[in-house]
Amino acid sequence: MPHLVAQKRCPVIIMHIKGTPLDMQVDPHYDDLMGEIYGFLKDRTKAFSEAGVDERVVIIDPGFGFGKTVEQNLEILRRLREFTSMGRPILVGTSRKSTIGKVLGDLPPNERLEGTAATVALSIANGADIVRVHDVKEMVRVARMADAVVR
Repeated sequence: MPHLVAQKRCPVIIMHIKGTPLDMQVDPHYDDLMGEIYGFLKDRTKAFSEAGVDERVVIIDPGFGFGKTVEQNLEILRRLREFTSMGRPILVGTSRKSTIGKVLGDLPPNERLEGTAATVALSIANGADIVRVHDVKEMVRVARMADAVVR
């Protein structure tokens, strides 16, 4: 992938995942959650750079929900600012994720709007530059308000 991205000169999102989609939620364990995610993103960013990809087009994503428990996802949101030291735009995709449903009492995805709004606002406050969402109109408003406060 790094060589293809370099050849096509397109932006790339590097997302952390523990395991594969088939096994990522089977007891995900980390000795150092943030250190392991940071190291993975740093290594992959370096691999893309070495392949000739302009680092200005590299976006990082800690992979909220991809091989993480509820507690680990919440820790990522609390400590998201730590990724800003990489100097890359940070993307966060919390929209309607199961962590929100579990925290709010096992809500189904279509009832997670307020939880998504909270995670979007907190992500922006903690350094996110890009948010991936389902409810675009509502989250644009949340993002504008959060940006007005923190930027």
